[in-house]
Amino acid sequence: MAVALKPKGLLEYFERHPEVEIVIFAGKGGLGKTTSSSSLAWYMSQVKKKRTLLFSTDPQASLSDIWEQDFYGKGEVEVLPNLFVVEIDADRRVAEYQASVKQKIKDMYGLDQVPREIEEYIDSTSAEPAMYESATYDAMAELVAAKQYDIYIFDMPPFGHGVRMVAMADILSKWVEKITEARAKVAEYDAIAATLKGEKGHEDAVMAELIDIRNKIRAFTDLLTDRRRTAFFMVLIPEKMAILDTERALQMFSALGMEMSGLVVNQVYPADLLTKEGTSDYLRNRVQMQQEHLRVIAEKFGDRVRAMVPMFTREPKGREMIELAARHLMQSELMVEV
Repeated sequence: MAVALKPKGLLEYFERHPEVEIVIFAGKGGLGKTTSSSSLAWYMSQVKKKRTLLFSTDPQASLSDIWEQDFYGKGEVEVLPNLFVVEIDADRRVAEYQASVKQKIKDMYGLDQVPREIEEYIDSTSAEPAMYESATYDAMAELVAAKQYDIYIFDMPPFGHGVRMVAMADILSKWVEKITEARAKVAEYDAIAATLKGEKGHEDAVMAELIDIRNKIRAFTDLLTDRRRTAFFMVLIPEKMAILDTERALQMFSALGMEMSGLVVNQVYPADLLTKEGTSDYLRNRVQMQQEHLRVIAEKFGDRVRAMVPMFTREPKGREMIELAARHLMQSELMVEV
């Protein structure tokens, strides 16, 4: 029995969910997350006229590559009317954070320099695997908190399909909560001691900053897990490993009590190449293999597939190709019956 894939494209999804503010493209590297995020950003900014922020944390500067313009570490760059791109230098952000921590220690305790053992500990944190992700998360939360854009589109690096980012939010929130509780106890004892001594209590600058961090993380976490305002899309290609990886990602999202907004199947060869004269044996075999994988995708994921984007005759780089990819992403013309 034939199984059909007839996705209508992402335009239908966004017309049914006009309140979406954040869009996250997740998945393994090399499958088309950057193409998808750039295509959606082009469409939202140029067709829908929304003030759009396209954000990437990929250390390989993928956005710079696809747009053929250097954005890396340059802040918010306007690439087209209504379209701004940010490609953060996470290493620099970690270094700046470490420098700010050292300065705060010196200011709070009136020191000319941070004690050597404390400085070494702070410097060593840059080697922590979670530090990069924490810097990424902080940058995302900061941009969203500023409320300067209508829609935020995130091209995530392939760490755990973007799932770890959501888990990181929960971990950071709980960690700050515990520190805040501990600091509140200290402040309470300080206040009692000051009262007994007849002294006036002083403002706890550390406590104020912790509360500010906690509130920012809570607000961003609430937004990420709000299905009305945040959409997660998984990008895959018609290959066995990508299908298995997508199944695992869906399970991980389910474990977090979340649901994927949809799937984008990328790099699809037109089925008519199978019967077209002049198609090489190699290409015909590739198309046949894809047809088999598309059948599995239809059986496993069905209506979750929101869009299918074809394999282009050249690499999707530059504004012209991004616009072409956007047309296919938003209104899929491919229909597969396998």
